[in-house]
Amino acid sequence: MEPLSLETLRRIDRAHHLHPFTDHADLERHGTRIIRSASGCTVIDEHDRPLIDALAGLWCVNVGYGRREIADAVHRQMTAVAYYPSFFNTTTEPTILLAGKLAQLAPKGLGHAFFSNSGSEANESALKLIRAYQKLRGARSKQKIVTRSFAYHGVTLATTSMTGLPACTEPFDLPLRGFVQVPGPYAYGANDGRTLEQYAEHCLAETERILLREGPDTIAALFAEPVQGAGGVIVPPPGYLRALRDLCRRHDILFVADEVITAFGRLGAWFASDLWNLEPDLLVTAKGITSGYLPLGATLVRDEIADVLTRGGNLAHGYTYSGHPAATAAALANLEIIEREKLVERARDDVGPYLQKKLQALAAHRAVAEVRGCGLIGALEVVPRGGRAELTPTTLLGVKAAGLVREEGVIVRGIRDLVALAPPLVVTHEEIDAIFAAVERGLDRLWG
Repeated sequence: MEPLSLETLRRIDRAHHLHPFTDHADLERHGTRIIRSASGCTVIDEHDRPLIDALAGLWCVNVGYGRREIADAVHRQMTAVAYYPSFFNTTTEPTILLAGKLAQLAPKGLGHAFFSNSGSEANESALKLIRAYQKLRGARSKQKIVTRSFAYHGVTLATTSMTGLPACTEPFDLPLRGFVQVPGPYAYGANDGRTLEQYAEHCLAETERILLREGPDTIAALFAEPVQGAGGVIVPPPGYLRALRDLCRRHDILFVADEVITAFGRLGAWFASDLWNLEPDLLVTAKGITSGYLPLGATLVRDEIADVLTRGGNLAHGYTYSGHPAATAAALANLEIIEREKLVERARDDVGPYLQKKLQALAAHRAVAEVRGCGLIGALEVVPRGGRAELTPTTLLGVKAAGLVREEGVIVRGIRDLVALAPPLVVTHEEIDAIFAAVERGLDRLWG
């Protein structure tokens, strides 16, 4: 069969494909971008142009593209048992082994895993497991869920209701009832003269005020991303997250760490919860668990909670593809690469500090008002010539800058008026240099 032309592919895509998180009018004007191949930190587009992927797909391709070890593991598994469910007292070998491996790697006490297909589903599963747990322990009134402004927890009806981004909630008339929002530590966004530490203290005080207003006996859990990724790479000050965790413990509220982005090495630790001593009751993962090679999510559950759930009768929750053997085989191969190549240590001791050094150097650029980062994730807040006073909800300078940076050969993400980046853990110093050179050229062009 002859390969289809670019125009034919774009025509079919236009006619039949509803893209996620896409302005389809813009897609009509500019045409679909198609990635033809990928290797390491580089993808090849529809014009055979190499682009350094400084967002690791969607914060997830931790081991880089083209890893034959993962493809081979998936092929072996699909040849042996391509699929069998984990329902009805049955499962497959790689799914068992992955549950054990996660218990070994995860923060102490998180010894049970419930598998799903994405971060959204992993958070949705956490919600249902929490409701079941609270009911089984005689606390049926504890049903409200607390999340923070600028949070991103997924796109189901419930997880969108947890998400603190109006662009995600308003088109669907969400949130649903029973979801409560407290302030996240986005001091730059607040722009009220307080330091990050001072603003975080305010957030903690305001969070406790809201918890008391709602009634702790009505609140089941609080969900928090250690670094709020899609909300703008919001990095908390030291001590804030642990204080948030302790606040939940004082009021008998479960603390859930949403580590869909931060797990598996992104911050220079296997889990941010270990990095910041969070001791979560549940921990949600996806993305880096397979480096995006196949869809997989996992909700890790503290042993004491799992004990209540497993003694409560039939656990009537799950997905057809929960613990899909090809996906769990991919995860095992992916985690083996991370361990063998010491990518967590590399992010902690080598490329993470190097990326942060380059990020801090860009803080002096005339178009940059603030930089934030930790490990292999970072963001730059972009301002117009007239400064922050000229920013509006429609300036979208980050989105415009990301488009210019792509023209310079690097993929980053534009969020509101900021540029976010999170390259694969295998990124080299030379590639980091190229990323920041392209970002600087893009910012120069933005200002003209």
